[in-house]
Amino acid sequence: MQKIDILTSQFTSPVQETEAIARLDAQSLAWRGTPISPSQIKIAKTPYTAPGVGTLTPEEIAIAHQAWLYFERNWNNETGLTNSIDGLSSVTIWDQAVAIAALVSAKELNILSASEFEIKISKTLQTLATLPLYKQELPNKIYNTKTLIPINYGQLEKREEIGWSALDLGRMGIWLKIVGAKYPQLQAQTEAVWKHWRVKRLTKNGQMYGTSVVQNKEEYNQQGRLGYENYAAYGLKLWDLYVNQALDYQSHTAFVNIYGQGVPYDRRNYKNSGANNYVLSEPYILDGIETGFQALPKAYADRVLAAQEARYQATKQLTAVTEDYLDRPPYFVYNSLFVNEETWATITDSGQKYNHLRFLSAKTAIGWHVLYNTAYTRQLWDFVQVNLKSGNGWYNGFYESLHQPNKALTANNNGVILESLLYKQVGKPLTVWAGVHTAYYSG
Repeated sequence: MQKIDILTSQFTSPVQETEAIARLDAQSLAWRGTPISPSQIKIAKTPYTAPGVGTLTPEEIAIAHQAWLYFERNWNNETGLTNSIDGLSSVTIWDQAVAIAALVSAKELNILSASEFEIKISKTLQTLATLPLYKQELPNKIYNTKTLIPINYGQLEKREEIGWSALDLGRMGIWLKIVGAKYPQLQAQTEAVWKHWRVKRLTKNGQMYGTSVVQNKEEYNQQGRLGYENYAAYGLKLWDLYVNQALDYQSHTAFVNIYGQGVPYDRRNYKNSGANNYVLSEPYILDGIETGFQALPKAYADRVLAAQEARYQATKQLTAVTEDYLDRPPYFVYNSLFVNEETWATITDSGQKYNHLRFLSAKTAIGWHVLYNTAYTRQLWDFVQVNLKSGNGWYNGFYESLHQPNKALTANNNGVILESLLYKQVGKPLTVWAGVHTAYYSG
């Protein structure tokens, strides 16, 4: 395949460069995807640990301190909740889970004293155990971090119950288990959070369900596609919920070749199911760091990373994509390897396309490097350090077409960076390190 060296002057303009890469991206798709052998597709009974983990270099410690700056700035003393976005007093349950991960990481990396950690985490857990719930059942998708009222996106003052996300609650479930197992003195508090929820409607027939409110009416739908579905279901299984259909990583999976790599994707796309089937980096990174690839086969993650490296080899465009916030409209996108039968599409949840805002993700670059430590992931790591440092944490990413940082500052970006470095320091998947009773799924 022809290589396009975007570091040379062969292009007369950034527009020409972007168009050339877009052509190669479109040509990178081949529907006869290379499958994974039956021996590799099974989840290993022994959680995977990356080679070379166990200590942090001074450089890595500095990266962790830089990430913690975000949480110092966005922690709310009165409630113990952390802003999802810098300076904006709202948080999703997903982002509050990663804020807990950041607290644990800061404590274990000696950024935060043990006493300050205890005060902060106890405050957080106390608040989570008393949050006003959607229909007195489950946490609303988003809250005001100062007043604790349930709200809608972008509306900080108006109380509004908009439903719950099973995916968000699955991630929270993993981190409640990690905290309760690692710090026995906090276990009663973590269990109080779970007992505060009425979890009956979270699952049905082995699948996860979420709710949305549309025109004042509740919609109750199966939630999750390959990747996040399996990762979140693992968290719910840790709390003894029946989610075997959601943990199934084979029944709905097909493979498509992207730049010659057989990438796994979910056949349930928007056209045939009403939900987008994004292929993204983050669920694989989180699964590797937190469980040792116990929710998804490591072979799937291998392919997702390999396709991004293959894109770089073909275009010389460093690639590390996932979903995240933007510093400009539409403010949140899903940078996908594959979604709804298209390669390398950057879309909103409603399907609007913003390929010109695709960006290299800081958390993705750090996470892949900690898990794989290859020459390519080292390039990603180095690029983040040179280009994405801010005065208040790490910027979310770097726009491919615009050649400038995506200056959004978020809890999830900085929190994933912190937990990635905690993983490297302790040398084990974080559930294993904490002593969480695992939820092995045989497939």
